Amino acid sequence: MQLLFGFILATIAAYLAYGLRSLNLSGMVAAILVGTIIFGLGGWEWTIVLLAFFITSSGFTLAFKKRKSNLSEKFSKSGRRDAAQVLSNGGLAAFLAGLHYFFPQAAWIWLAYTASLAAVNADTWATELGVLSPHAPRLIVDPRRAVEKGTSGGVTLAGTLASLAGAALIAMLAIAFAPKGISVAAHWSRFFLIAVAGLLGSLFDSFLGATVQAIYHCPACTKETEGFPLHACGTRTMFKRGWPWLTNDLVNVGCALFAILVVCIFEGTLV
Repeated sequence: MQLLFGFILATIAAYLAYGLRSLNLSGMVAAILVGTIIFGLGGWEWTIVLLAFFITSSGFTLAFKKRKSNLSEKFSKSGRRDAAQVLSNGGLAAFLAGLHYFFPQAAWIWLAYTASLAAVNADTWATELGVLSPHAPRLIVDPRRAVEKGTSGGVTLAGTLASLAGAALIAMLAIAFAPKGISVAAHWSRFFLIAVAGLLGSLFDSFLGATVQAIYHCPACTKETEGFPLHACGTRTMFKRGWPWLTNDLVNVGCALFAILVVCIFEGTLV
């Protein structure tokens, strides 16, 4: 019954997001899948954290869509999230919620779950708010080098602070809504662990974007872009650098996975 109830709630939420143009059709289907697992197997505490990520990230995307319209050439996809984007951001969280169903007393699963969402929330806030900074981004692997806004691997102080705020929001919810039976002793320590893990995951995302993510070049616009096979202008893009298979979606998976690893490595020191 809980799984059925989770499916109903996930369907309603995904349909509303589709109507608000936060998701396309494939994204809506993927969101129903992820939401059903988290709503149905996790419970309301797990759902609150997921909704905090989804509502804030979608809200920022819609709120600043016009102000970022001139940066669409930099990204591989539009503001409407597709299935790959939904799964890259929420797939690991759904897996951990499913794992919790079989190991309900394991506190590390809750911490890993919230850290994964802290990371993708931090990355989304950094992307959506960082590009609004009046200052040019700096390449994370070479702070002396200024790059165009929207460039993979570019960071700003405003974006980094937004990233930390996004991670801190999820960390706060992780402590406030920890499920019954899951010990979150040393609350402040766990809060900082999740927040820092989320921030580090976001920075790892930028590191991958600056080094090994697949980046292309538009010969018509002479612009660097994540877009493949076509640029926003409609011109076929040419491979420029990175690993051809490492798309932005896989970089997002790496972002969440890195935060999970940070929590799993350091969680034992807080027991």
